[in-house]
Amino acid sequence: MARYLRIRQVVKTERPSAHEQIQAICGIKADGSHWSLTQDEAIAQAEDGISLFYVERAGGRRFDVIVAMDLHAHKYLKTIADGEQSDELLYLPSCHNLAHAANARSMAAGR
Repeated sequence: MARYLRIRQVVKTERPSAHEQIQAICGIKADGSHWSLTQDEAIAQAEDGISLFYVERAGGRRFDVIVAMDLHAHKYLKTIADGEQSDELLYLPSCHNLAHAANARSMAAGR
């Protein structure tokens, strides 16, 4: 049975294409500990049925997160409510996990 994980923060890049805008997602487990996954890890877990992701906005409004594919067959995360871009995810605050933030900066710099 899949586990439900609420995405509370993201690591964003400056890249314009939908599949490259989210580098990683982060949240808090039921025990209060921090979890984080790269976008590729999250996509693999969603496709394998290991994890189901969602975003919760003010007032308890919940948006399920799905794996989408752009015109070039690149997979990315977005909510069901979004169009092509992963807007609901992009509205989330930045994850302050230093490992993810440093990795995102390195990838944005092309390293």
